Amino acid sequence: MALPEKEDIVNFIRYFGEPITKREIARGFAIKGDDRHALKTILRELLKNGTIIKLAGQRYALPSVLPTITAIEITQLDIDGNLFAAPTEWDTELQGPVPLIEIKPDKKTLPALKEHDRVLARLRRVTETLYEARVIRRLETPKDKVLGIITKKKGTFFLKPAKKKARDDFEIAQKNINGAQDGDIALAEIQPSRGERHKKVRIIQIIGHADDPKAISLIALHEASLRSVFPEKVLEETEKMTVPKLGKREDLRSIPLVTIDGADARDFDDAVFAEKDTDPSNKDGYHMIVAIADVAWYVRQNTMLNEEAYQRGNSTYFPDRVLPMLPEKLSNDLCSLRPKENRACMAVHMWIDDKGKLLRYKFVRGLMRSAARLTYEQVQAAKDGIRDDTTDALMDSVIDPLYEAYAILDEARRKRSALELDLPERQIIINDEGRMTGVKKRLRLDSHKLIEEFMILANVAAALALEKRKAPCMYRVHERPSADRLDNARGFVESFGLSLPKGQVTQPEQINMILEKAAKLPYSHLISEVILRTQAQAVYTPENLGHFGLALKRYAHFTSPIRRYADLLVHRSLIRAYDLGEGGLEDQEAVTLEDMAHHISTTERASAEAERNAIDRFTASYLSTQIDAEFQGRINGVTRFGLFVTLEESGADGLIPIRTLPKDFYVHNEQQHALIGRQHKRIYRLGAEVTIRIKEADPITGSTIFSLIGDESADIPGFKIKGSPFPSRNTAGKHKKSKKFYKKKKKTS
Repeated sequence: MALPEKEDIVNFIRYFGEPITKREIARGFAIKGDDRHALKTILRELLKNGTIIKLAGQRYALPSVLPTITAIEITQLDIDGNLFAAPTEWDTELQGPVPLIEIKPDKKTLPALKEHDRVLARLRRVTETLYEARVIRRLETPKDKVLGIITKKKGTFFLKPAKKKARDDFEIAQKNINGAQDGDIALAEIQPSRGERHKKVRIIQIIGHADDPKAISLIALHEASLRSVFPEKVLEETEKMTVPKLGKREDLRSIPLVTIDGADARDFDDAVFAEKDTDPSNKDGYHMIVAIADVAWYVRQNTMLNEEAYQRGNSTYFPDRVLPMLPEKLSNDLCSLRPKENRACMAVHMWIDDKGKLLRYKFVRGLMRSAARLTYEQVQAAKDGIRDDTTDALMDSVIDPLYEAYAILDEARRKRSALELDLPERQIIINDEGRMTGVKKRLRLDSHKLIEEFMILANVAAALALEKRKAPCMYRVHERPSADRLDNARGFVESFGLSLPKGQVTQPEQINMILEKAAKLPYSHLISEVILRTQAQAVYTPENLGHFGLALKRYAHFTSPIRRYADLLVHRSLIRAYDLGEGGLEDQEAVTLEDMAHHISTTERASAEAERNAIDRFTASYLSTQIDAEFQGRINGVTRFGLFVTLEESGADGLIPIRTLPKDFYVHNEQQHALIGRQHKRIYRLGAEVTIRIKEADPITGSTIFSLIGDESADIPGFKIKGSPFPSRNTAGKHKKSKKFYKKKKKTS
């Protein structure tokens, strides 16, 4: 039988009505034997010219064409104020990649539109996956969405929300289940309520299944509306990228720059080198180099790659995966400073004196070749006398000079009084199946501090260099703590015989003096925690407000453009200011830095929250196998509704609800960070040790409930209360309710 024409195959797929496999096409046209290879060639040609598309499961379908008039939802607003949208109804499994819809300028509608708004629009198809839209009218605000897991009870489907604070499940009518099954994790729209017993939802997207080890991070990233997949057009832009030739770049390939990262790191975006300064006028000083992947060479303005990086703002790190800011071709290849391979870089030469003062600096665009990929543990072991073949060869020329320069920078840090908070970091251990098996304390070695000090100095140099040329700069600022926050911590700190400054502008050295004295107490970490809670949140801004925590007058992120868009902007500004070639900051970016600063500060907070939520869920999953087990813990938070406790063994957190504490009426004393019983005078104070039993642990919401074992007070030895432990009952009637409640309890007891 003769092979069918391309048009016949297209019509067959159309009439079939759903995605179809090559075997089904062959069966439909009675194609056998060697003719199957010819069919494969025809299908490949149809794919290449976009006549058909290939879906999951090796199935073929026709690319869906959107109706001329359709409902769309605004999905993003780019740097230049352009709006992009997606169809409100789209099934990627059946229809392929979601098409991109660019909304054409319209003075009447565009200024009023924002992300998640829905409009009715007239579409014009530009390419297979790109449309232009002109807004006809605004549609109703989209229904509220909820993320959760689908459960089936007595034949009825329900959606159990993934948020901790959600109280009720949502019912799903059969017509709104949209193919979801028991155990699926799904996104749903809340339907209008008509007084039914259960609120109802309509499933709009199936995200995964609860049994999937990656379900926890999937929930966290969808909950925070993070971008999990790179659009095909973005990936296509990276395909032909290669390492640039030397050209006008500085040749750094003969310098033994090395990368030092965690053992599990996949990308290496910074390399370091140090040597004694040969200038006789700088005796005992050092010449240092910090080389950073030249992301600005690859990620150019007015590209979809740049737009995607901006929308993401930064990479997000979950215990079991990384959601990178840049596609893998860049993050794990071209912008990863792998050993023995040529790589484009932005580098800064820095010269310091024997006191750590930055004497001068020079930014260059270079071509480097990393001498070795080292780990923190490996470098520290070498410094401590345990060397391997790699570190033994680098000891005299690389590792020893790095530590010598670090010693100078570390002493300078102490003298300027950067905050030294005693807050150990914990690392979640994930097995090969993606499941949490425990928690360990992250080691903080001198090798970690070495890299940190080199990066801080490079960041300071970047800010200085841009100020010198009066060029735009994206500063990383950390304002001094407010007087109100310090007042809240003062009473607690004074109870340990320490004092916070009052009635004056607080300086980092004053807080460090308290931390230094606290280090001699058994509760030094607790005082560090309270001090940390007084601190402002670090943000990005084009206005220099200094960095209180690092005790620096100017500071900008330069050292990680592979994972932070702020650093990429700093690179671009340096390129433009010092005439270092292509990819410099454009005028449009320079005038919109303030808006961009707000955006990337927001994406950073969203990522941090998603990371915390993922850790909570992994921990709850781990503890769900240990219900009724007893553990030692420490109170790490006191609220009016209960106690938050951190377990000593794992670092896991959980809540002891106030209703489960021994019978009494408890008053929350904010100054003393304690719950205090009025009748029996039991005290449960921040930092006190307790023994708990695990009662509930929900991996979907990440909530963990503990119960207290025993009915004794949980206080801190040596803690001295000043004044009454109970707040005044006459403060503007604030405590009338508690007074009334207390009298009532007394009468009925």
